[in-house]
Formats: sequence, C-alpha cells, structure tokens
Amino acid sequence: MTSINTNNAAMAALQTLRGINQGLQETQSHVSSGYRVGKASDNAAYWSIATTMRSDNKALSAVSDALGLGAAKVDTAYSAMDSAIDVVGDIKAKLVAATENGVDKAKVQEEISQLQQQLLSIAQSASFSGENWVAGATGTKSVVSTFVRDASNAVSVKTTDYALSNGSMGNVLFGMTTTGAVETSTGILGTSNGAVGSVFAMSITTFTLGQIQSALTNVESALKAMTSAGAALGSISKRIELQENFVNALSDSIDSGVGRLVDANMEEESSKLSALQTQQQLAIQSLSIANSSSQNILTLFRG
Repeated sequence: MTSINTNNAAMAALQTLRGINQGLQETQSHVSSGYRVGKASDNAAYWSIATTMRSDNKALSAVSDALGLGAAKVDTAYSAMDSAIDVVGDIKAKLVAATENGVDKAKVQEEISQLQQQLLSIAQSASFSGENWVAGATGTKSVVSTFVRDASNAVSVKTTDYALSNGSMGNVLFGMTTTGAVETSTGILGTSNGAVGSVFAMSITTFTLGQIQSALTNVESALKAMTSAGAALGSISKRIELQENFVNALSDSIDSGVGRLVDANMEEESSKLSALQTQQQLAIQSLSIANSSSQNILTLFRG
C-alpha cells in the first residue's frame, strides 16, 4: 500500500543516511586529528591510560632536563678536580726540586705559592648553577635520576646522591663556611698534616730535608684522595649518561605504547572514508527514489 502521509521507504532511507553521516563524521575526525581515541567517550579505558601515561611522560621530560643539569654539575666538578690534580702534581715536582743541595728554597716557594693560589681559584670557580661539588661542608649533593610509578600507582622521584666529606682523605679540595665562602683550613688541601701544615698553607722556605720529605708524603696523600674523588665523579658522570639514555628510550617507548592505544590507522581510516563517501552517495540516491514515489501517485488521478 502506498500512502501520501507515511513514506516508510523514505524514513528507512533517511535513517540509513543518518547512520552513514555519523560514521563519516567520526572517520573524518580520526583522519583530521590522527586519533582513534581522542576523548573519553571514544573509549574511556584507553583514554584514561593514555592521559595518565602522557602525564608521566611530561614528568620524564623534566627528569631528562634535570639529568642534563646534574651532568653539567658533575662535569664541572670533575674538570676542577682533574685540573687540581695537575697543579698538585706540579707542587710535588717543586718539592722534589727543593731537595737538591744549593737550591734557593725561597724561589721554589714563590712558585709553590702561585700554584697554591691556583688551587684556591679552581675550587672557587668550580660552581655550576650555584652548586660546588669540590668545595663544601660535609653533606650530600643529589641529582634527580628518574620518575617512578609503582604497581599501586604511587609516584616518586629517585635521585643519585654524592656525599661530600671535607676531611684530609675526603673528596672536596676545601671546606666551605655557612656563608658560602671557601674554607681553606679543611678539605683535602686545607687540612693540616703534622708539623709541615696543609698542602695549601705549607711554606718550605725554612724547611729541613726531613720536613720536605714529610711535605712530599702529605702531597702524595692528597693526590691519592683527589684521584679517588675524581674516579667517583667520573663514575657518577657515566651513570648519569646511562640514565639519560634510558630515560630518553623509556619516553619513546611510552609514546609508542600510547600511540598503539589511541592513534588512528590512517590506511584503514582512508579506506573507510572512501567507502562511507560512496555509501553516502548511494543513500542520498535511495532517499531521492523513495521521495519520488509519492509523486508517482499523481499519475493515477490524471485523466
């Protein structure tokens, strides 16, 4: 039966067209944004996971920046320690020269004094971003190493620590006062060692041969402590480098994992878009045919 009040065929065609248009709109959104899951209504579970992991990745990006800053601090300290080792090696050579009979110890001391002042200059200059790892009071320096989310979803920041010690066999050249000034009476170079004093303060002008030998022993002990401190700084520098590489790889892995959850498959979406556009054209044609059936009734009333 054909009715002019109710066109069932047209309503069916219209419903089909609406469904196709909705699918076409979703597909176009996927193509334009690149996301299969762009909002919570698309897939609440995947959207929630992706949002959390993107947030964690921002934290890892901050960790990467902090590692770069930490690496700069450690590299500055290592360079200073390495330079100080060379200077103390020169002082050692001057002491050996002073053991020769007839050598003017006062002249040798003039050279040693300049080297001692160079050591102070190195310690004062070895600061990066307000932190000095070769001159300081006993305490702990830290570098942010990673951001962690555990199985219970608790988050925390982990650090790599470096404990400063300002004793004669510690790992800083000099100590530091509470006001931030270098303290030349403590540290590897500042701590007094017997009658000949510290490496930084000793003056060989009136030293006997035995005292020069004692000074050589003190310098050798200082070199041993400085070499140990340099090795420790080098180890931390290597660890920071490895951690930087790991954090960068981890960040890439998280990006890749999030992409698998929410990114659109562009080849699939392209094929779907073409199919839906064809279906849309056919649905429009079907609706046009259904609507034209009412016009055909007029032919029944023509004489």
